[in-house]
Amino acid sequence: MKTFHRPPPGESLPEALGESEAFLAFQERLARVAPVQRPVLIVGERGTGKELAAIRLHFLSGRWQRPLVTLNCAALSPGLIESELFGYERGAFTGAAERRIGRFEAANGGTLFLDEIGNVPLEVQEKLLRAVEYRVIERVGGAEPVRVDVRIVAATHADLPAMAAAGAFRRDLLDRLSFEVLRLPPLRERAGDVSLLAEHFARAMAAELGRPEPPRFSAEALAALRSYPFPGNVRELKNVVERAVYRAAGPVIRELVFDPFGGEGKAPEAKAPGKAAPPVAPSPAGGGMADLLDRPLPEAVTELKRRMLARALAACRWNQRRAAARLGLGYDSFRSLYRRLRDALPPPVG
Repeated sequence: MKTFHRPPPGESLPEALGESEAFLAFQERLARVAPVQRPVLIVGERGTGKELAAIRLHFLSGRWQRPLVTLNCAALSPGLIESELFGYERGAFTGAAERRIGRFEAANGGTLFLDEIGNVPLEVQEKLLRAVEYRVIERVGGAEPVRVDVRIVAATHADLPAMAAAGAFRRDLLDRLSFEVLRLPPLRERAGDVSLLAEHFARAMAAELGRPEPPRFSAEALAALRSYPFPGNVRELKNVVERAVYRAAGPVIRELVFDPFGGEGKAPEAKAPGKAAPPVAPSPAGGGMADLLDRPLPEAVTELKRRMLARALAACRWNQRRAAARLGLGYDSFRSLYRRLRDALPPPVG
């Protein structure tokens, strides 16, 4: 059972890092709802840091001196989730030699974080609804109601409304859990955060290896990191950076391995898996159309958008409203596109 308590003096809890607009907006919403004693649902792709968000939410709440107990619902078989949540009485089933409290009782007075809540079976969802609604549970094999004071924070990468529409998740439970829904943005929407996080992970890995100074990234390595889509999000970025630091033979990281199953020591000048060599200070016009036709479709579309964006900005002397009009886009749509691609654009001239 993973339980978080107040850190000892001089120590701090792990904290998510970022300075992008999307990340800061998420943190602002999280801080606003933290003091409100209601359930919160955190949604986001795998590897985005949902558990870190739950930890921060707990320690910004009035329950910060009480335990934060977690349960990964995807790590347990359906038959075990009920007893893990609610505990069991002696003799409730074969092997139950003595009473055992569950996560609800362990979190009494604090917060219970249910990760991947979409994996909870329907029959257990009914008991979970009762616990959220009335703050009462019953241990497996018991008939005695047990009162608990627990704030629920749940997380999922699944589409719970779609699951509810299909009958795979209780609509009434979803309504109770979603007092506030916080969407954690994927790394590809956090413009500028890749470099910040990469340097942080590099420093931490260098310290773990006992190296006096962390290696720095070459311009080509940074360009490769910024252009890679990171389907595994922050978790994948951390692995790529730590692998690069451990393999670095000198003070500069020149080689990155995005796919450890794809061979040894792939340099950024070679291809990251499924991607062409990353652009470094591309010209506004870019290349011709022919080179796009040999690329995967999503990559080709992204590169075409980058080239058209760079061309429009150059033609309009980096006046973004005029560039948006030139591209036939509304200003908000233009800003969204610009935030996604600005790290791959050439610097303004003049």
